Amino acid sequence: MRLDARMLQKQILSPQMQHSLAILQAPLLELKALVDKELQQNPCVEEVPDGPRNEESSAPANESSAPTDDASEAAAARADVEPDGKVIDKLQQEFERLAQLDDSWREHFAGGNIATRSNPEDEERRDFMISSLTADLTLQDHLLEQSHLSELNNGQREIAELLIGNIDDNGFLQIDLAELAQQNGKDANQYEEVLKIIQSFTPAGVGARNLRECLLLQMAAAGIEESLEYQIVNDHMDALGRHRYPDISKALDIDVVDIQKAAERIARFSPRPGLAISSDHREYVIPEIFVEKRDDQFEVTNNNDQIPKVRISNSYKDLLSQAGSSKEVRDYLRTKIRDGKFLIKSIHQRQETLLNIARQIVKRQHEFMEHGVSHLKPMTMSQVADVVKIHETTVSRAVAGKYMQTPQGLFEMRYFFTSGYKSEDGTDMANTTVKDMIAEIVKAEPKHEPISDENIVKLLIEKKVKIARRTVAKYRGELNILPSHMRKVY
Repeated sequence: MRLDARMLQKQILSPQMQHSLAILQAPLLELKALVDKELQQNPCVEEVPDGPRNEESSAPANESSAPTDDASEAAAARADVEPDGKVIDKLQQEFERLAQLDDSWREHFAGGNIATRSNPEDEERRDFMISSLTADLTLQDHLLEQSHLSELNNGQREIAELLIGNIDDNGFLQIDLAELAQQNGKDANQYEEVLKIIQSFTPAGVGARNLRECLLLQMAAAGIEESLEYQIVNDHMDALGRHRYPDISKALDIDVVDIQKAAERIARFSPRPGLAISSDHREYVIPEIFVEKRDDQFEVTNNNDQIPKVRISNSYKDLLSQAGSSKEVRDYLRTKIRDGKFLIKSIHQRQETLLNIARQIVKRQHEFMEHGVSHLKPMTMSQVADVVKIHETTVSRAVAGKYMQTPQGLFEMRYFFTSGYKSEDGTDMANTTVKDMIAEIVKAEPKHEPISDENIVKLLIEKKVKIARRTVAKYRGELNILPSHMRKVY
């Protein structure tokens, strides 16, 4: 090992460029959070109230770059400034008023504890409000509450808390008991006993180590331990998962129709029992782009309503232009005004870039907007980047996590960028369209005679789409469609 000093040239993004890229890449909700953070940290930036907006917040102007010296800054701000001296007097009066308010509140708090000034009715209202606050109930909280009500000694309760902490939101135990017992220097049988108690909790099937155990626990809770379903899951789980009903029928000497009906009843049990308790963490998205058809043309617009409108505060621009301000104040204000203008400029650039990309998407996917997924055309980011005059990576950053509201529904903007094929008549066809065709073929197939991948290839050729059998198998897997021998219904 040794330490060397070397000189090399390396491109590094400036902090301003990194901040600009972060704004470009941020989805709408994250961008709103970034703007709110800037409003809290930068006193020179203020939110525009409803109504007519300031030019500096409504459109990107050449003045968005920061002034280079005090004279130019004063000249830029002096257009909106009152006669010399009035701004300083106004600010001084405001400071004096705030100081008086501060003194009055100090006297109020010094006079006694606030709690002693509130009446019993206010206290009762406050306690009711705090008691009414609710939090999402997690599966772990639900199990811990049941463990506290069960007859467990202190040692078992500690083991129960440890095991519950290793149960995921689906309800499955994610740790090996033997390994856990070895780590803690305890007998594995103690962990098994406590786990059996946890498996008796609700929801039924929680605490299982695999799907087979999960289904068996649910069947035991339902009181069908002597049923055919219980026997199939207990002894022939692998064959059941592969839909090999004839093999199960032969092993149990039971008609294959009865086996199939039992499999349908087994499918009614939940493979993820914990989701019945876990909070529903839904992800809400807001479209960045709206596409509407008007007069046989598609109109593309930004969603600007969700972004806070901000501008540089005139009061701080006025303060910067005054000769009476100290050098430290001017330097501080100059930095904050420069940061605020850079934020405004970056937001405008983000919206303009997104709009240009969206217009190209709509232009190239015109038939999709008219007729739907079956008419989606192959399109790459480099094609859009060449037209918009930006780099391909910028397109990738811009569309990441962004959604577009179209006449065909809400789609992620990345959805429109896909590879494809050329049909025999020379028409471009996206792989998403091919997947949709495969799904339609499987949906319409006879249940007793499912179509093999080879026959799907032949059917696609009839529709002038020529692809390999392995490609069909790949797309079928991506669509979560089982092979033909597993789709067969006896």
